[in-house]
Amino acid sequence: MSHSTNLGMLFLHALPLDGSMWSHQLDLLPDSSYAPTLYSLGNTVEEWTTAVLRQPMSDRLIVVGCSVGGSCALEVAAAAPERIAALVLIGTKAMHNPDPDLHASALDLIEKDGVGRAWELYWRPLFSSSADSTIIEAARASALSQSPSDIASGVTAFHSRPSRGRFVSECMSDITFISGEDDVAPGPKASAELAASAKRGRLHVIPSCGHYVPLERPDALRAILRNVIEAHT
Repeated sequence: MSHSTNLGMLFLHALPLDGSMWSHQLDLLPDSSYAPTLYSLGNTVEEWTTAVLRQPMSDRLIVVGCSVGGSCALEVAAAAPERIAALVLIGTKAMHNPDPDLHASALDLIEKDGVGRAWELYWRPLFSSSADSTIIEAARASALSQSPSDIASGVTAFHSRPSRGRFVSECMSDITFISGEDDVAPGPKASAELAASAKRGRLHVIPSCGHYVPLERPDALRAILRNVIEAHT
């Protein structure tokens, strides 16, 4: 497969994971793929975006984000539209109605009971019931390797993210929306509505899959990403 030399891929991870969640996809453009871990870059997706765009990367980017990483992907596209070849948004909400009480309770839980308890309450339920137990355990180990303060920063970024529904509807870039069939945050129905609102949106629903598509169905995601790459080389 031949690729345009200035085309790169920027992978933005979900909570409570890190850049390593993309290990099964990084070889699609091995010399120009970037998967930063975001927590140390600030407490908002806007701060993450500013820091990410300062990094040396390809001129043109396919930006792939999962969950809060998808929210960051939208911010990257809004901040630097001239650099966006395409967006791939996995389990991503564009609209946001802040819930200060939920935000505060999540931070309190992490501080008092640790990341392990937060994992069991917030993130473990997002996997499909059919997900392989070894995949879930590896994700849990990744989450527990993050410091509580880093996870708290990610939670704050998630809860303070701006609404980008209007941006999605006006964006001229290709946007591929991906949802696991069993995802509940936001899920196939909400993802379909978001895809329908985009000028150049398309939707893929992955069977027997929850929120963490890159981990649960890596081969299915690779096939979709290959098509996006081919369309933009």
